[in-house]
Amino acid sequence: MSAVFEQIFQVGFLAAIIRIATPLAFATLGEMFSERAGVLNLGIEGIMLLSAMTGFTATSLSGSLWLGILVAVLTGMLMGALHALFTVALGLSQHVCGIGVTLFSSGLAYFLYRLIFGQQSVPPSIKGFETLPIPVLSSIPVLGPAVFNQFALVYMAILAIPLAAFVLYRTPWGLSVRMVGENPRAADSAGVSVIGTRFQAVILGGALMGLAGAFLSMAQFNAFTFGVVSGRGWVAIALVVFGRWDPWRSAGAALLFAFVDALQLRMQASGLGHIPYEAFLMLPFIFTIVAMAVMSRNAVAPSALLKPFRREER
Repeated sequence: MSAVFEQIFQVGFLAAIIRIATPLAFATLGEMFSERAGVLNLGIEGIMLLSAMTGFTATSLSGSLWLGILVAVLTGMLMGALHALFTVALGLSQHVCGIGVTLFSSGLAYFLYRLIFGQQSVPPSIKGFETLPIPVLSSIPVLGPAVFNQFALVYMAILAIPLAAFVLYRTPWGLSVRMVGENPRAADSAGVSVIGTRFQAVILGGALMGLAGAFLSMAQFNAFTFGVVSGRGWVAIALVVFGRWDPWRSAGAALLFAFVDALQLRMQASGLGHIPYEAFLMLPFIFTIVAMAVMSRNAVAPSALLKPFRREER
């Protein structure tokens, strides 16, 4: 165990926490925007997987990483629009439609991947994003190499947190999102388009989920595999509750989960051979379950979450 504690206080461990937290931050912010507008998006796992596949494929075929990012974001927006069509426009069950989107997106990702790349003995890979040190800031002891010597997408995730808070709390659109998530009748009476605002929030959430999937296949692993997401979408849903639907708290929850995940990786590498590695893999998810059980007691969800809006009903 002493070897584990030695690794915790290394710069590499802090950098790993930031990298692991990046896709979770994107996905959590995306889910938070959707839920603040009153729409639960259980399609997040499938959206991340399909976006990871389309982004990886676009980069593999074109050689352009940023084109792959664009394709992944557009994929997330498209699947978000599909989810919004069923849940917002048609008023269908958000639980059923979300699971349906996940199953559809996952199946489509597997099908398209096999169709394009076939059954290869060695999975294809790409040259992913490289670390981009920020002058001066990357020279700061400890914090510099961990935070300011990262991938470009990591910097985007760091900037996305205060930007999401500003948009949600300081702009008219953010006020509209919160209104349609809390009291859609009042929002409609004030002239806010409940359907339109919810569509926009879910599509924005899908774009952020697409970025999360793209990071996994184009920066963290530089390859697409069927287990590339590995439940991170479901974790993001729990982190939204843990963060109480707030951008700053949700980002903090993502960092906390990333810490536990990075810790279990160090524990696997520490030589504790008498403990099955599956026990370490469970730690982040056990933490998520416990956090959900504790925080959900006092968490107050948006009042109109899961409730379809039908203007003709009073």
